[in-house]
Amino acid sequence: MDKKYEPLFSPWKIGNVEIKNRIVLCPMGGTSIFGWMEPHHFDQDAADFFMDLAKNNVGLIIPGIAPLKNLIGGQWLYKSKKSFKKLKAYMEEFHKTGAKMFIQLTAGFGRSFSIPNALVPMLKHKWLNALIKPVIDVQYLCASPSQLPSRWAEGVKTRAITKKEIEKMIDAFAKTAKLCKEAGIDGVEVHAVHEGYLLDQFTTQYTNFRTDEYGGSFENRYRFAVEVVKAIKEACGQEYPVSLRYSAISKTKGFYEGAVPGEEYVEVGRDMEESLKAAKYLQDAGYDMFDADNGTYDAWYWAHPPVYMPKNCNLEDVSAIKKELHIPVVCAGRMEPDTAADAIKKGQIDAMGVARQFLADHHWVTKLMNNKMEDILPCICCHNGCFPLSHYKGVANAGSMNDSKHMSRCAINPLTMQNHKYDIVPAKKIKKVAVIGGGIGGMEAARIATLRGHQVTIYEKSGVLGGVFIAAAAPEFKEKDKLLIDWYRKQIADLKIPVKFHTEVTDITTLDADEIIIATGAKPKNIPIPGVEHSIEAVEYLQGKEVGDRVVIIGGGLTGCEIAYDLILKGKEPILIESMHDLMIVNSLCLANSSYLKDYFKYKNTPIYLNSKVVSIEKDSVTIMNEQNKTIVIPADSVIRAIGYTPNPIAKKGKHIHIIGDALSVGNLRTVVWKAWEVAEKI
Repeated sequence: MDKKYEPLFSPWKIGNVEIKNRIVLCPMGGTSIFGWMEPHHFDQDAADFFMDLAKNNVGLIIPGIAPLKNLIGGQWLYKSKKSFKKLKAYMEEFHKTGAKMFIQLTAGFGRSFSIPNALVPMLKHKWLNALIKPVIDVQYLCASPSQLPSRWAEGVKTRAITKKEIEKMIDAFAKTAKLCKEAGIDGVEVHAVHEGYLLDQFTTQYTNFRTDEYGGSFENRYRFAVEVVKAIKEACGQEYPVSLRYSAISKTKGFYEGAVPGEEYVEVGRDMEESLKAAKYLQDAGYDMFDADNGTYDAWYWAHPPVYMPKNCNLEDVSAIKKELHIPVVCAGRMEPDTAADAIKKGQIDAMGVARQFLADHHWVTKLMNNKMEDILPCICCHNGCFPLSHYKGVANAGSMNDSKHMSRCAINPLTMQNHKYDIVPAKKIKKVAVIGGGIGGMEAARIATLRGHQVTIYEKSGVLGGVFIAAAAPEFKEKDKLLIDWYRKQIADLKIPVKFHTEVTDITTLDADEIIIATGAKPKNIPIPGVEHSIEAVEYLQGKEVGDRVVIIGGGLTGCEIAYDLILKGKEPILIESMHDLMIVNSLCLANSSYLKDYFKYKNTPIYLNSKVVSIEKDSVTIMNEQNKTIVIPADSVIRAIGYTPNPIAKKGKHIHIIGDALSVGNLRTVVWKAWEVAEKI
């Protein structure tokens, strides 16, 4: 192991519990060991995931939030005795690995509950909620300190939680924590004065208008969190460790609006001055550790950083909190091992919090220890598999119910949290497999088929592997995407999969293969606009074609918005033209990703024309018809088309002919990778 990483592998303590190293798996929604959007039970899929991590040198594992009450059915977790009985037997085996586990318990979500669009009527109407209440009580799940605007359902208010409900939650924290202790769990974590969840909504003045003992003064706003830890300590003993998930700074300008890095703004939530006071106050109340980062659901990208956010984005603020405390502090948020190790060495933090990198590669800690960094499958911060909760104007959570129920899967690693659906098993009959196209989909299909024992050959028309993802990874902020391409190329080389470069296949009958996988990607859509020859396609720009200073982008989907962001970083002035009523109307795009770009465009005053149609393109301008049916001429040095793609397969699907990736249906990295696995595992 490289010496610079040694501080990550020194022991430390949370109260009297010693942790063998300073790498912490931070909790992720969907990884609860008691199940997620389903009745409480011992979740074997999550348990298998955690055991794999524990065997691969993770020091402390904190599963995803365990609601005190079932989301479905509404039963209290502490009444699920069978779950705790199974948990106790599991912990006896788990502890043999040397790892420790804390269970994170949540009071709830409040206005931040990512309500699926189909359930919005139940939030709006009491009588509809009453009908479905025995199955799911939407108004309870969204209940907040005060009547507040839902983060997801526009124009809808959440109800205020009652004092009686608060008392029941505090009692449930204590009873559930005691059962965790009896089951062998090493500590519990309280969720959360963090990220704008329910307890956090009590603490911030912009979300708490109560006039009882839980609102108004500083002490009243933090009372709920204080009473929770006191109740747990009374039930479990003062020595039983209790961690708190904590946001150092809210980074919030108002409802639905966060502050991007570098922006000057007025904080409506918790600023650093209050945070320092609150941290010491909560420490004195009995909390034994802070598991910290920044943000709220209004500034969600601080707690769930997309690729646009800086690495180690929360370290400066979290380390400021650490200076004032005598209990350990964990920092999360795109943490890099070298930076974390240095910060631990300097005493700025006590441990490195990591979440989604574990979804991409369960064994990355072991690989780091064995000097195999190049073999670590990198998380690219896409949220396509782990948090595909999308939102745009007029729609609450646009993601599917299936995605809401099964979060914390991984776009680039289908093995994660999928009940062994994608386990790689040896092929019953070895076949010759031809893969046409060396992009991500083609390489993944070739890799999995080879691991199953098949004889695979890749045919690539260019001289390099990577396909269109090379262009997608071109912007400076896509460094993880570049690492992903490098990872794939290394896997193909290590597996000794033959690649025939500069070979464009036009007739599949000429191939010596039992099975053919077509991964030829997609082609740009054509638009019948006068003067279209004066524009360039998005991929041309990403491949390096020069543009002027003032650039009109036709298309406000993810590609167009990322190009606009890239242009701003280069000092240029983008103008976005979108025919629909909002930017990035994509059902699988996480709100953390889309809201960052929208907030950044506001910060930079980027011109955006929604509900607008391009009429013509000239050499130095673009003419549009806006939503008021007014013609506007926009001066432009360059014009980029980012209006989407259509599948481009070179043959039709057949008995031994398989089509994957964008050649089948244009999607994202998750659809490409998962389909590649499905096909490769059926051959």
